[in-house]
Amino acid sequence: MHGSDVLSDSNARLVAARRLTSRRARREAGRFLVEGAQAVTEALHQPQLVSEVFATGAALERHANLLQRAQEDGVRVDAVSDRAAASLSETVTPQGLVAVASRIDVGLEAVLAQAPRLLAVVVEPNDPGNLGTIIRTADAAGADGVIVVGAGVDCYNGKSVRASAGSLFHLPIVLDVAWPDLLEGLSEQRVQSIATTGSAPADLDQLIDDDRLGQPTAWIFGNEAHGLPEAVLQSATLQTRIPIHGAAESLNLSVAAAVCLYASARAQRR
Repeated sequence: MHGSDVLSDSNARLVAARRLTSRRARREAGRFLVEGAQAVTEALHQPQLVSEVFATGAALERHANLLQRAQEDGVRVDAVSDRAAASLSETVTPQGLVAVASRIDVGLEAVLAQAPRLLAVVVEPNDPGNLGTIIRTADAAGADGVIVVGAGVDCYNGKSVRASAGSLFHLPIVLDVAWPDLLEGLSEQRVQSIATTGSAPADLDQLIDDDRLGQPTAWIFGNEAHGLPEAVLQSATLQTRIPIHGAAESLNLSVAAAVCLYASARAQRR
């Protein structure tokens, strides 16, 4: 650790890191905060991305081996007060361990050039926790990337980063894509787009029975409040809904994404 003293809460580097709780500051600085042991561990697998780590006394003890390796990889580690650590957190229960990392999103062309077979697309997401969970689910399902269309919450939001549980660092993330550009790119790569909506005439079981999921697929998800825009629904290759066999009105967005992504993963691996 750099020195044995706890950094002052007014330390310039700490103040600069605190600004990264703002989306605008993250965009301007090209950096974001990574909170929690799991996410910080995954970030440190690529130490060139991490400029520094702030940790409370308790976190320094709990994660001594992790932070020792980080220092050996040239990452600065500093002790901070519990209050300072909480000021870096965008979550209800701060974990006392926060890294500063460089943005890692890539361009749409980079993802499409890899001939993707499975993509998760979120249109104008409005819940950072759901976005982070979809990134984690896409990673688990073996997807080739996550694409965010239009305005919406930032995948570098603290809640989103924490909900991704480190998966943010495992697969390509594309931000701020225009739907027409994505549609054109998918068409060129012969990737079908399947829009999810409760009003679709066909359900997921029918797509599975008709063997429609074995081919390259981009799943298109809307947000919790408004679903998908009509322009997206009308221009996607297919529309589908998840069948509800019980009395529930609907599924949470991230749960619905898991059902769809795993249906494709299973079909493509058969």
